[in-house]
Amino acid sequence: MSEALGWWGVPLAIAAGTMRGGTPFLFVSLGECLTEKSGKINLGLEGTLLTGAMTAYAISYLTRNSLGNVLAPLFGVLVAGLAGAALGAIHGWLAQQRRVNDVAVGIAMIIFGSGIAYFFGKPFIQPVAPQLPTFHLGNWSSLPAVQAAFKISPLFLLGLVLAPVMQWFFRATRWGLLIRAVGDAPEAARAMGVSIFKVRMLSIMGGSFLAGIGGASLSLYYPGVWTEMISSGQGLMAVALVIFARWNPMQCLYASLLFGGAQALGPALQSVGVDSFYYLFNAAPYVLTLGIMILTCSPKKTLTGAPGALGKEN
Repeated sequence: MSEALGWWGVPLAIAAGTMRGGTPFLFVSLGECLTEKSGKINLGLEGTLLTGAMTAYAISYLTRNSLGNVLAPLFGVLVAGLAGAALGAIHGWLAQQRRVNDVAVGIAMIIFGSGIAYFFGKPFIQPVAPQLPTFHLGNWSSLPAVQAAFKISPLFLLGLVLAPVMQWFFRATRWGLLIRAVGDAPEAARAMGVSIFKVRMLSIMGGSFLAGIGGASLSLYYPGVWTEMISSGQGLMAVALVIFARWNPMQCLYASLLFGGAQALGPALQSVGVDSFYYLFNAAPYVLTLGIMILTCSPKKTLTGAPGALGKEN
């Protein structure tokens, strides 16, 4: 993209990559934010992301003749979300049993979700599925690079709307306040007659639904293929992203764009001939995740905004 414009095209390529690469981060981080607000942590979102990517691609391919090239991928996104919610239901039930550790359940769900995706996704590695339609916001320019950069996914726009809506949901709605109460003080919520199990189950399922949609953005938008390594650890990085965002949906949006930009740095520089440190630049999101974990996990200070029940057995 930036090759025709030279170095002037690098910022454009990074901006385009931020919107494309930041979309899965956005949905997974918002889903994890919802889950953790209820006092549970879902490390299994890596498996959910893979299952969502495979499901969306498979459904889009299988329904392309009956629904057409526009409706098929949209239906695939919906089914990917439902597949994620199904995994969330399993996780939510297991994680709330006595003497069950959230981390152990999360690792098990990574293996389970990945196994499902690999097993059922084998037949769909080679076929080409219809991709999500995009909004062409760069037609004002005659430069192909600009036109390509501003092909915006509807999922990215949906994520931009979802972040402030979720923030409002937590602050101003009864269900949002119940989720926060369960996450901050489960015993007090239980004394008020609130079903801890129900609230956490629905929160985990809702978070996994969003993670499934994040997987759909990988296979049906960017990079727009189905392979077994398509997620590249983004589900696990989302946990660090939520901590970095202080469990705030709007901060999750900004952090997702930051991670997406870091992911786009390597390809943008490679397009202008910077190949010497290609693998180093491609590792930028992982280095960023490690740095965030180091900076935010200091035992000398309390993490602002952290739900009180996180890390406790309830």
